[in-house]
Amino acid sequence: MPVYILTDGTGTRAQIPAHLTMISISLINTSTDCTNKVVKGKVIHKGPLAKLSLDNVVLKTIIQEDDASVSGSSHNLSINVFLFGSLAKNFNDAVSQGDVVMASGFIASKSPTAKKDNLHPYNLILSRDDACIYVSKVTKTPKYTYTRLDNLKNESVVNVYGVVVFFKQPFQTRGTDLCSTLKITDQSNENIGCTIFCEKLKDHPRIFQIGDIVRLHRVKAKLFNNSITLVSTFGFSVVTFDGSVGGAVQPRTSSKSFHFDEEDRRTVEELRSWATSKGLRPLVSSTVPLSGIQPNVYFDLTCQLLAKTPIDSTCTLLRVWDGTRCPYTLVEVIAEPGITEGPTSFSKVKESFIANVFVYDNHMEFAKLLKPGDFLRIYNLLATPGSNKVPGLTRSQPVEENHLAFHLHGGTSFGRGIRVLPENSLDVQELKRVFESFPEDPKDELNEVWGTPPESLDGGTVEGSGVFTERSCSHQMMPVTLSQLKQNHPDGAYHVRVQLRSYEPRRLYQSLKLFCSKCSSIQDIPDDESVAGIFSEASQHFETCWSPKWLESRQANLPRSQGFPSQALDVLPCVQLLFQKENKDFIFLNGSTLEETCQFAARVQNIVPVTSSGGHLNLLDLSAPFLFRGRKRYYGCKQCSDAVLRKPSFGREEVIDEKLLAKAFGVQLMQFVLLMKLELQDTTDTLDVFLMKHTELFFSVSAEEASISETAQNRISQIMNILCPPEGSVGQHPWLDLCLTAYRPEGDEGQNQTCYQICNTTIFTQSDPT
Repeated sequence: MPVYILTDGTGTRAQIPAHLTMISISLINTSTDCTNKVVKGKVIHKGPLAKLSLDNVVLKTIIQEDDASVSGSSHNLSINVFLFGSLAKNFNDAVSQGDVVMASGFIASKSPTAKKDNLHPYNLILSRDDACIYVSKVTKTPKYTYTRLDNLKNESVVNVYGVVVFFKQPFQTRGTDLCSTLKITDQSNENIGCTIFCEKLKDHPRIFQIGDIVRLHRVKAKLFNNSITLVSTFGFSVVTFDGSVGGAVQPRTSSKSFHFDEEDRRTVEELRSWATSKGLRPLVSSTVPLSGIQPNVYFDLTCQLLAKTPIDSTCTLLRVWDGTRCPYTLVEVIAEPGITEGPTSFSKVKESFIANVFVYDNHMEFAKLLKPGDFLRIYNLLATPGSNKVPGLTRSQPVEENHLAFHLHGGTSFGRGIRVLPENSLDVQELKRVFESFPEDPKDELNEVWGTPPESLDGGTVEGSGVFTERSCSHQMMPVTLSQLKQNHPDGAYHVRVQLRSYEPRRLYQSLKLFCSKCSSIQDIPDDESVAGIFSEASQHFETCWSPKWLESRQANLPRSQGFPSQALDVLPCVQLLFQKENKDFIFLNGSTLEETCQFAARVQNIVPVTSSGGHLNLLDLSAPFLFRGRKRYYGCKQCSDAVLRKPSFGREEVIDEKLLAKAFGVQLMQFVLLMKLELQDTTDTLDVFLMKHTELFFSVSAEEASISETAQNRISQIMNILCPPEGSVGQHPWLDLCLTAYRPEGDEGQNQTCYQICNTTIFTQSDPT
């Protein structure tokens, strides 16, 4: 099953066998005689190779006929193509998105995703021995044609440039998509509305203010109420630019690859100049600093997020600042301890610069994605006097009408919402300059000089620090300074008394890793988007398989008395439940999506997802979890596993757990670990150390708990914020009694490098039970 590269890059059929006859994609159906037929199309999507079994792979691509861009029914000219085995591997190596391909030796099958992806109702399957692909490589950068807004025709698919004159932040539709609405204009003075539907927020236009420039590719013009509206269609992409004249032409896009040349740059600059001459872009920023706020007025705020706290089920508190001080007394809110992300307190000087923003309803979902340190643009914020209107206000606080609170109410009217600004934006650079000149609290300045560490080296706490350390080792040795340790560092254990100066990663979720004890490899935990893609790819090729003799299969009419959620029962026609006869403490699940698998896992102790191919069952690719146990997910090492679906053999008294199942299926189980790099200091020197093997002892929290439990995550965050507060003098950080082990890294012969790890040490807080 080869892939042939045509030597003629013009797309001719000179090397295609003469007996093959071209057929239009629009004519494909299950009754079509595919013998000696060939279809031609441009590759507009190329998916990754997906493993179906140890010796079989599949690749999904989408091809589109040349005239689809001008056809009113372009979805009928774009079709899913599935390639299997060696053909899939060759295609993956030889073909790029944008190439023109011709396929022969295919069969047609009904597409189960036609309504969702709005593509051709049938798929092309290339799995036979006579399947071939002929490729015309694209040698030139594609040339895009842009349509002026006064030349839009109903039902045409076009590319356009425009100046934004109105926009609303993305909001959740009743389905799975987010929706953005905006209105654009160009030199034709036509105002055209645009409606964009995309599942992911990153795929929506990154617009920050009126006057920004937007470039839309593959949008469809539709006539509605005698007006033309642009709607996103398949293959839609967007790039946006700042509209300031003279500023850098820096594209804002989430796409890893996009076309942008000198002609595009000229178009952006021409639109900038034209918009400025017409007064479409404000000469000054539309945002108002905290120092310019007036009561009972709506405004936009550019700021930095310092901390956030859920107040109740309808409201989240954001603590923000912009380096200016509000002239009005701001309301104070005492949030429930232990649930704040970010610092819980600040110096008195900085506290007077911080504003409390209360975020409601649909904006809470976006607030969950924000991280302390993000730079934000908050739109349509209301300054409300009267602290009695603030959720979470304690009774001990006086209710005074002149106290201001800032509210971001639900909905998207007047562009209401929140956007994270890119680090390279002019507004962010200006904020950073303001923060650099921000005056320190005088109390902090007095404490900049390090004090002498206390003489007592028994575990304890500096008054007011809220933490103390306890060493559990049996080493009887005097502590050494960091300077002494670095000058004379043979392998072994040492006691030190130090402060934590800094740590990495600052976003603690990035410290959670997967570790293979066999090959010592460490890898990131796959994100849900990647895992969902593996499940989705497998479910698209779902076929009901005859289960092995040691399994019984059910595909429909599962009794509701078994406790499965109704949402999961609704999809049973596309899911095969495979129960082990001897023991029903776990099931094999075939043909489910990630979401459906999680629904089943909430009710069944052990879920093993499998995929089907050629009438056989196999474990999923180990880039996805091989086992679900409630909210917990377990991964296997792809390098060290010899995974195969076989009958598990358990003793009657054995407890079925992840270790037993991993062994049964030949999976090398990976462990959850927390990996952090800490910079320690004392009065003599600094030292970088690692925290990995002993993190469970250090935090009294396991890495596996931290992967699923907010309580565990909050404990780690609370401890790190106490040990290394984001604000205040380094000299105020608590002193810690630690046991360190020095060692030479494996494979470091001759490099004379010494590494250090924290061991045999536990952190306690004042709130811990004694």
